[in-house]
Amino acid sequence: MSVKVESYGMSNVGMKRFQNEDSYLINSDLGLYIVADGMGGHLGGEYASKLAVKTVEAWIERLISDPDVTQITGVNTQDADIGDQLRHAIQEASRRIYQEAISDERYQGMGTTTVATMLDGHSLYIANVGDSRAYLIRDGNIQQLTEDHSLVSEQIKAGVISEADARGHKLKNIITRSVGYQEDVEIDITIHQVKQDDKILLCSDGLSNLVEDEEIKKTVSDNDLPEACEDLIKLANSRGGDDNITVIILHFDE
Repeated sequence: MSVKVESYGMSNVGMKRFQNEDSYLINSDLGLYIVADGMGGHLGGEYASKLAVKTVEAWIERLISDPDVTQITGVNTQDADIGDQLRHAIQEASRRIYQEAISDERYQGMGTTTVATMLDGHSLYIANVGDSRAYLIRDGNIQQLTEDHSLVSEQIKAGVISEADARGHKLKNIITRSVGYQEDVEIDITIHQVKQDDKILLCSDGLSNLVEDEEIKKTVSDNDLPEACEDLIKLANSRGGDDNITVIILHFDE
């Protein structure tokens, strides 16, 4: 049985920034959805996130439309899956951003988080680098499906600080992995089975730093997709909106 996907996304500059360095993609034809949160100054951050989204989209399109494009080991061979394609596409984005950064001093040190999803039947593949997140809202519960690659996340795992301490921590914006800061990047790939009426939310940390998981769950559960996106952004902005805010929500229906 095929799965239908309804989707909606919004991005907002927030209350403190002059420029939106987040980028997002909704490509229903490919079944590809991406949120990227750039860093590296107002020039580099915006450029890095846009370059990541465009490069990943172009590579996925290429790998799907032309399986013989180039025989890349583990990517478009018979044993490869969508997760391998996502990993390759994000790796190529990292190389491209890195090369741009070392060839133009305006972009030195730029990089971006990337969280991307693709569906294969009932299997949802999620690729993640950085601290943008994917959540599952199912049966009145919410679950974070990605792991933050951040300094505070490592300190939580080590038992140095609590999750409550992390929210207001002065180093909460320091990430330990990003796309493009180095030529090669380690990419987390996870696979999740989706069910009727599941909702997946992708967001930048401009939302997750200011809005609690339970508030995200309630807002997404109680509203249609455009209203939920709008209400979540309004909520983050009402609490200071100290970063750009980007949200994509997917609703699965058989």
